[in-house]
Amino acid sequence: MPAVDRAVLRLGAYEVVYASDVPDAVAISEWVALATDLSTDESPKFVNGLLARLAEVRPTLA
Repeated sequence: MPAVDRAVLRLGAYEVVYASDVPDAVAISEWVALATDLSTDESPKFVNGLLARLAEVRPTLA
């Protein structure tokens, strides 16, 4: 996994889980756009899938 993807996912995961003032769709869209600009061709789909799944399971996180 490219280092850029790891950084995008770390920050995106923080925003999705802890930043309750930002809607999930907006946060995911911002990080996918950043991955599109800065990383590989496959990265936006991966980032989108992972952050969307994280948003789905967030209520089950303690």
